[in-house]
This record gives sequence, structure tokens and C-alpha cells, in this order.
Amino acid sequence: MQSRPRRPNVPSRPEGSNVNVTSAVGMEDTVGRQRAKRNSLFTQTVLWISGLICSAFLLGTFAQACSNSLLVQQVQTAQQSLQQVRAKHAQLKQAVDYYNDSSVIESEARQQLGYVRPGEQAVVIVNTGDGGQQHASGQNNRPQQQGYWQDWWHILFED
Repeated sequence: MQSRPRRPNVPSRPEGSNVNVTSAVGMEDTVGRQRAKRNSLFTQTVLWISGLICSAFLLGTFAQACSNSLLVQQVQTAQQSLQQVRAKHAQLKQAVDYYNDSSVIESEARQQLGYVRPGEQAVVIVNTGDGGQQHASGQNNRPQQQGYWQDWWHILFED
């Protein structure tokens, strides 16, 4: 350890001087006072840097929270659309199963396309010009004595 030459112990203020009087020009601060100023400056610098780092972390946390909130909303929207697509898929799958049945295919072909099986005859009913209007008194206009087949014809097609 090196020994420094000791300065003579000279008070910074002469005895009996007023506390409010500043030290005279040329008189230096004591070593303790200089060390206290250096420590104070270091402490303030460390506090400011720590505050800035904490502020940066706080802002980063808020930014991450906002980003997470947006991502959660996007996930919820995607889940809702997925549920809708799954429901539509299930509906289409039921339609496929329904239309794969041979009796349904035959029924649709007969009703919509007018197909008939070999040996069958298609019957086409032509409207007689009523314009599609039904008369309430149409039953009263029928003659009382009709044939058996005419009764069936009226029962099946004119009511």
C-alpha cells in the first residue's frame, strides 16, 4: 500500500467564521467532500439508468399485452369461422349421404327429369285452359252417373 503524503489538516473555514460565508478563492474542497460529490453523481446516474431500463421494460410489456390481445381476437375469429365451415361440411356430408341412396336418385330423376323405367308409360296432364284456377263449384257440375274410372280420375287428379 502506498502512502500518500498527508496534507496539513487545515480547516476549510477559519475559526469563528460564519457558516454562510463561502470558502475563499483558492481554497479547495476537502477530499471527503469531493468523494461525496463523486458518489452522489454516480448514484444519480445509476438511478437514472435504472429508471430508463424499467420504463423500457414497462413499455415493452404494454406493447406485448396489446399484441396478445389482438392475437386472441384473431384466434377467436378464426375459431368461429372454423365452426361455421365444420357445420357446412356436416350439412354437405348429410346431403351426400341422402343423395347416394338409390331410391332418392330414382325419385329425383322421375320428378325433375321425367325419367321412366322401361315398360312404363309417362302420363302428361295438360291444363284445359282454366289458367290454373280451381272452381269451388266444380264438383256440382259433374254428372251424377259416371263410370268407375272417371271417379278415380276425379279423385286423383282434379281435387
